This record gives sequence, C-alpha cells and structure tokens, in this order.
Amino acid sequence: MLAAEYVLGVLPAEERQTAGRRADAETEFARLVDAWEVRLAPLASAYPEIEPPASVKPAIERRLFAAGSTASAQPGLWSSLAFWRGLAAAAVAALAIYVAVPYVNPPVEQEPVRLVASLAAEGSDVKYLAVYDAAHHEVGLSHVAGERASGRDFELWMIEGQKPPVSMGVIPSGSSVHIALSAEVQEKLSSGAVLAISLEPSGGSPTGQPTGPVVAAGDLKSI
Repeated sequence: MLAAEYVLGVLPAEERQTAGRRADAETEFARLVDAWEVRLAPLASAYPEIEPPASVKPAIERRLFAAGSTASAQPGLWSSLAFWRGLAAAAVAALAIYVAVPYVNPPVEQEPVRLVASLAAEGSDVKYLAVYDAAHHEVGLSHVAGERASGRDFELWMIEGQKPPVSMGVIPSGSSVHIALSAEVQEKLSSGAVLAISLEPSGGSPTGQPTGPVVAAGDLKSI
C-alpha cells in the first residue's frame, strides 16, 4: 500500500521523501513502485493526452536560466556535459511521471477535482484503491487484494457524516474498473467523505442500504 500511495502522490512530504529513498536503495520496493505504476496506468485510459500551453517552455527556461543570463554567470556551466546530462535526466523523469500518473499533476488550467481513497478494514483481506475525477463523473477502482464470495457482489457506498450511505453501484470484477456516478453522488463527493465497500447479494443490495458486512472503507483525500 505504501508503494501504491507513493505512485499516486498522496503521501505527506516527509513520508514521500522516505519512500523515494527506499525506491532508490531497495530493489524489491522499487519493483513494487514499478508494478503499481503499470497497474494504475489503466485508470487514466479514459483521459485524452493534453498538449502543454506554449507558455510552459519559456516559463521553465526563465526559472532555470534566469541567473545564468547575467554577465556574472560562469561560462563553464553551459559547456558542462554533466550539467546537460543531469538536466536531460530530470526532464525525462518529469515527463515519465506526467505520462504514467496523470492524476498527480492535472493541467493547471482545468483544475479538476480529483480525490483518492485507500479502502481497507481490520479483519478483512479486501483492499481497493479508489480515484475520483469530477471532470469525467466516475470513480476508478484498482483491486489490490481479497475476493468476493461465490454468488455475492461488492457494492460501493459513499457516507457523508451521519447521513445514510448512498450507493455508488456494484463493483464490476476486474483489476482496474470504472463506475459512472449519478449527479446526486457527484454533488456530495468531497474531501473527507468516506467510501465503503459492503458484501451484498448478487446484483447489489435489495434494500438501497448496506445489508452485508463492510469489508473495506477509507476517507477521500485531495490530490
């Protein structure tokens, strides 16, 4: 779960730095990070590529090279092969993160609401990662662990404070799935709301409220 949350970019700054050092030093943890990047990438399949505005490149150049444009800049820097290799490596790394995990850095001009929740519960082996993007009116779910019983279904619920749970739909089978949301649910989804998964009869709850045990739950957080 730490590797998954590191890839999603939802860890606090200090924990993210610690995880980054582990990825550099521990081969097994680095493999987990790579695996989660591959596993979570399909959640972005519904979102088209967006070309950056023309203003981005000049802005980057101003931030990187403003100090070097003065007469006091050291000419040796511009002819340094190590400098340009380092700059190229940093650019490639930034591009890879942007392409593989578009949830982390959405385009500034669009400012979509994006929320993430890690769903788990004590005594249950069911685990999911959920990502909500308001721009596309759906929740993407990545199945981490745990299987539903034969003839039963997992159903996703939103819990807002002390109000009754609101069904977001039966969770389809699969490692990466999407659930389209009604306008009612979209209006209520916000950071701090709780997502929960209950075990229900095939086809979902017959009452409109959870009838089986809650096997996973978690708070939505902004990313």
